[in-house]
Amino acid sequence: MKKYTYTEKKDTRSGFGDGLTELGKTNPNVVALCADLTGSLKMNEFAKNHPERFFQVGIAEANMMGIAAGLTIGGKIPFTGTFANFSTGRVYDQIRQSIAYSDKNVKICASHAGLTLGEDGATHQILEDLGLMKMLPGMTVINTCDYSQTKAATIAIAEHEGPVYLRFGRPSVPVFMTDQPFEIGKAIQLTEGTDVTIVATGHLVWEALQAAEQLEEKGISAEVINIHTIKPLDEEAILKSVAKTGCVVTAEEHNKYGGLGESVARCLATNNPTPQEFVAVNDSFGESATPAELMKKYGLNDEAIVKAVEKVISRK
Repeated sequence: MKKYTYTEKKDTRSGFGDGLTELGKTNPNVVALCADLTGSLKMNEFAKNHPERFFQVGIAEANMMGIAAGLTIGGKIPFTGTFANFSTGRVYDQIRQSIAYSDKNVKICASHAGLTLGEDGATHQILEDLGLMKMLPGMTVINTCDYSQTKAATIAIAEHEGPVYLRFGRPSVPVFMTDQPFEIGKAIQLTEGTDVTIVATGHLVWEALQAAEQLEEKGISAEVINIHTIKPLDEEAILKSVAKTGCVVTAEEHNKYGGLGESVARCLATNNPTPQEFVAVNDSFGESATPAELMKKYGLNDEAIVKAVEKVISRK
């Protein structure tokens, strides 16, 4: 099995910031809007280099979405930036009515998603955002796994016509997807395996790779697939893998309802019914603690993936 290593850890939000900085230099139509979190979203360089294309709207997220929708009419490509909770739950009506319904070319960029926001607690740790956004007709939904993939995705979505939700995070995580091309809607197979398919997204991709190594020591061959695009889902890649392995584990930093796992389950139910186990938050809110403590308590780590694999294999 291919082994993945890393030489540094970086936060995925910095990947967004660096991608946006690059876009500022190469695409004059890219504009950025922020809801009083420029530093947290790593948008400082774009704001400094292109003050005429940066709009600090303050703590007024709903207004930010309306402004972004309007800017598209003049041919601009707006990137909005705030925490995932405020990018979705707080402004769902504005996204639905002003952006999704009229298919506006807005890029909704959301940091500090999931439990790994950590000490800020349940009010900020949104675990429903992928479900909220994937249910909107025409919305592309992306959840990246490391710094490099986030930077590549940020650049790629500028070329995509239509609304996009790009989700990333706060903590520093291993950088292991260097020099990988980013294609919206195209899954990336990281390891080959014959006994189980592990379909992971976001921060759980690295955990899935660690789990695969542990499973190999137990004599279990795991095929790991990085699903960076939740919608449109790469059903072909999933079905091809599951046809070989006969079972699947999905892993995500999200509620088990409405996220990647349910999208995979729908795909399998309508094409090739297959045993599946879900590594996700079990229908609860989070709490205040360190990211590592939360990931362990809520079962979002390599240990949880290994247990889920052993369980699903017993159901084959």
